[in-house]
Order: sequence, then C-alpha cells, then structure tokens
Amino acid sequence: MRFDFDVIVVGAGHAGCEAAHAAATIGAATLLITMDMNKIAQMSCNPAVGGIAKGQIVREIDALGGMMGIVTDRASIQFRMLNRSKGPAMWSPRAQADRNKFSAIWREVLENTPGLSMWQGTANQLIFDDKGRVGGVRTSEGAEFHAPNIVLTNGTFLNGLMHIGRVSFEGGRINEPASHGITEQLRDMGFRTDRMKTGTPVRLDGRTIDFSKAVPQPGDDDNRHFSYLPEVRRSLRQRECFTVYTSEATCEILRRGLPDSPLYNGQIQSIGPRYCPSIETKIVTFADKTEHQLFLEPEGETTTEYYVNGFSSSMPMHIQIEALSTIPALKDAQLFRPGYAIEYDFFDPTQLHHTLETRLVPGLFMAGQINGTTGYEEAAGQGLVAGANAALRALGREQFTLPRDKAYIGVLIDDLVNKGVDEPYRMFTSRAEYRILLRQDDADMRLTPIGAQIGLADERRVELMEEKRQWRDRLIELSDKLTVHPAQVEQLLSDCGTSPLRQGTKLCDLIQRPQLDISKLAPHVPKLQMLIESIPEERRDEIVEAAEILIKYRGYIAREQLIADKLNRLESLRLPDDIDYTTITAISTEGRQKLQRHRPSTIGNASRIPGVSPSDVNILLLMMNR
Repeated sequence: MRFDFDVIVVGAGHAGCEAAHAAATIGAATLLITMDMNKIAQMSCNPAVGGIAKGQIVREIDALGGMMGIVTDRASIQFRMLNRSKGPAMWSPRAQADRNKFSAIWREVLENTPGLSMWQGTANQLIFDDKGRVGGVRTSEGAEFHAPNIVLTNGTFLNGLMHIGRVSFEGGRINEPASHGITEQLRDMGFRTDRMKTGTPVRLDGRTIDFSKAVPQPGDDDNRHFSYLPEVRRSLRQRECFTVYTSEATCEILRRGLPDSPLYNGQIQSIGPRYCPSIETKIVTFADKTEHQLFLEPEGETTTEYYVNGFSSSMPMHIQIEALSTIPALKDAQLFRPGYAIEYDFFDPTQLHHTLETRLVPGLFMAGQINGTTGYEEAAGQGLVAGANAALRALGREQFTLPRDKAYIGVLIDDLVNKGVDEPYRMFTSRAEYRILLRQDDADMRLTPIGAQIGLADERRVELMEEKRQWRDRLIELSDKLTVHPAQVEQLLSDCGTSPLRQGTKLCDLIQRPQLDISKLAPHVPKLQMLIESIPEERRDEIVEAAEILIKYRGYIAREQLIADKLNRLESLRLPDDIDYTTITAISTEGRQKLQRHRPSTIGNASRIPGVSPSDVNILLLMMNR
C-alpha cells in the first residue's frame, strides 16, 4: 500500500478528474481522493457539456491533451453547434450526454491512466509541517496520505447546506454528505473565504410528459464532435430535446410561494448565479414577463428521466409541482425529485497565482467551484491547469500559464486572479477581448504545442495538428493563386443572388462573399474539388471549415492579432515581488490598496485590476523604466 505521492487531488468532479489525469500523464505519482468512486465526474446539474464560450473551453481542454472532449463525444446523445447564424468567433459546440455513461467513461479513463491511484474517502484536514508547508491530507476515516503538492477541487461540498422551501439539510449534493474541516483550517491560516449558492431543477418521468404539446429540438445531423482526434465519434443513439413555456398561471403560483422561498425569506444569505437564475428569481427580476422558455433534456440514451432546464428552484416541493402542472405538456408529469438550492464555501481567487497555486501556501492549488466559478467546463479547465502545474512543480520543471489571447481558460483564470468574484463566475464570449482569435475551430493550433511542451499532449496530437495545418494552408494557397473565370460560376452566382463576374477573379475573393462558401464553389472549380477530395475523409469537413474561416475573416483576424501583440508587451514587463505599493504616493490611494492586495506579477496583470487606473499603470511604467 502506497501512502506517499507527488500530487494529491481532493475531489473527483470535473476539475478533479482533469487535474488528476493531467498530473499523472505529465509524470507525477498522483492520488485522487473522492467520497464515492461510483460518482466520479458526476453531472450534478444538467446533463450537457459546452454552450456559449463553454464549448470553446472544452475544445481547448482537448487541444491541451485533456479528456473532457473525448469523454463527452463518447457519451453524447445530441450535438449542436450554437450561434451558426453569427460569425465563427461566436460558434459554440454543445452536447447532451448520457449522465451515467459520462461518469462511467471518466472512471474508465482514470483507472487506465498510468501513475494514478484512487482512494475512496472524505478529506477533512490538510497536513502542514512546522514551516507552514503543505505535506498531505487526512481523511475522516483515519487514512493519511503525503504529498508536497495538493490540488483542492471540493466543488459544492465544503460545508454544503441544501434547501427545499423551509426545509434545510447538510449535503454537498442530494443524498451525499457535506465536507467539514478544510475551510476552517485554511481560514485560521489567513485565507479569505465566503459563501455562494447554486441550484438545480426538478427531474421528471418522461413517460408522464405529453410531448405532443412540446416543440422538438433536434440535434445537428452532421458528424461534428468536440475532440480533435478523428477516431473519437458519437456512437450512442441520438435523442431530441424539447421546449415548453411558462404562463401567467405558472408565475402566479410561483409568486404565491415566495414567502416560503429560501431566496426571499432570509434563509439563504449567499450569492447566487446571475446568468443561470432560479425560476423564482426570474419572476421577481422580470416581473412584467410571464413567458419563460424551458428545455426538457433527456438524461441518457435509454432513461425516461428528464431535466427541466430553466426551472432551477428551491421553492417548497408542492409549489414546484403545482407550477409545473400549469404547463400543458407537464400537466400530469410525475417527479423523480424536486429542485433544490445549495450553499457552499469558496475561497477568494485573488489569493491565487495564475498557475492556480495559492499565494499563502506554496504547493497548495485550487480549482473549480472552490474558486467561485460555476459550470463543468470552467471547473475542468481550471483543473487541467492546476493539476498540470502541481505535477510540473513536483518534477522541478517550469510551470505554465495561458495568456488571454491564447485561450478562454486564460481569460477565465486571469479574471479570477485579477478581479475576484462577487457572484458565481460564468464564462461568456463577451469576457474575451480577443474572441476572434479564440475560435473553437483552431484551439489545436493555439494550444496543442503548449500541451506537448508540458508533456500532456502526445506526439500523435502534434502530428494531427501539423497535418491539419498543411492541408489547411494548401487550400488557402490555392484560393489565393487560382483564377476563376466567369463561365465557370455564372449559374452558381445567379442562384446564390450575388453579382456576376465580368472578368477572371481569384478564388479567395469569391470565398469571401457572404453568399458563397467552399462547398458551393468546389463542384464548379475542378482543382479545388480535387484538393478537397484528397484530404482524409474523416478530417475533411474540419479542415475545409478551418481554411474557409481564415480566408473569409483574415482581415479581422490580422487586426485583432496586431492589437493583442501590442498589449502583450505589457505582459512581458514583470513587476518585482518585493514592491511595497503603499509607499508609491504618486499612485492613487485605491490603486495602492489594490496593488498591495493583489500583488500582480506583470504590468499587464496590474492594468486589469479593478480600481487601478490608467494613470496608475503609467506610474508603474515610469518606475520600471527607471
């Protein structure tokens, strides 16, 4: 029996799974501690992965060598590319997953990761030496494990408290115990901590839903998927989702239940998510709106259980049942269980470095909801970074960070470290100033070299990336050089409602027209058709799309890259660790206070701290020049 490791990961949610897999793959002897090995990577809320900006994060995880994309593809029962009517910077993949298969596949992955061990137990105490350095973990069952690098991914379990109406009970998830001890221990060491709230909706028996009164929402019928590995495909039976709407009658019942709502009777004091609000928050915030869209999402390939997306609630059980019965499709619906809210501890993320190592305790890392975020994807992205850096530290190698112009994960972590959170943090495309550079189609080009450098992405991923780059660039080169004559495309241009050609035109100029794309032009341009057909079939659509995006949007991409390069100069100007900002009187009082508290590592980081003005940044630049 082994009790000494290089890295210990506490918690096997989405952050913990990615952290443990990354640490072990890089080469650190790793232990993953979880309360229940049958609930690894549990989808505590909706059975879906991806969405606006979240889908980009999943593709980034895959590009780096993480597993969330692969697991989701194998467990997917529906796939959709959201925002296709907008530009490619907004395209966001999303998949419904089979909840049980998703967890089982993750367990299979972890059990077959060399260098990774698992222990079923509840971690309730960290071990420190007499110099305050972290050294291990004790569990409530009496086990003691040792490692100089610990990654905490406790999710909603730290002092978790659940609410259904006026009924409250401890737990980290329904029918799972809360975890006590770690918050109190770290608070005594000087860590700042607070409480947040999240929630989940009712689950319904699909046999009691009248789907004839709901609107079907099918998935895409193409072969899209999250992972860049061509052999990873969707193999499960694909299923439809459905939409329904609330009414005035629904809202009236919910308003009647507000006095017993924990959110409005003072029972819950913590902060809930702004962008995924409970149904009772919706009827209060949008009092003039009675029609709220709800999504009925299947929980698996064969199960009858449905998740009511948009109806998160901590209302009394009878209010939830009565309100749902006013929706025609759900008039006779039978509940599997009611919705509930949960309060839990989190730690102020400004106490972290960009590596997700804590500033107060070297070797202690935090990832996921413990940092004030919400969402599986945000947690998984943090978990990968924290686990990889814990392993790199254990092996005596240089740790890595992701800049804002390279990854949404970099935007997420930079926002947490520099700005902190006053509500559960959720990623959106609007949070990224370089979203044209952070498209879902090219995460492999941006990040696979980084994944390979740290030892997470294997050689095959690098080879696939280079192969894709070569085919993509050949398509772009052909489009830039090949002249298309009017007779070749006369009928196509007329059918597409775009102006005819008067003379020969470069193929790239035609591709840039909004009405045209490569697939429409290829049958009329033999050289283009021949090149496309020579691309390996399993990767053809992905490569053609990548080339087309670069051709259509090359001007916008180049302009944004120029801006990013200019601003990145500030990121290279490192600030000394021993600056006493309180003595720099030329900086504003608020600026001195914020700089002293956050201790930014670069001028770029300092410029993004709320309360640090442009004039304060100029003072820092002058000081650095001197």
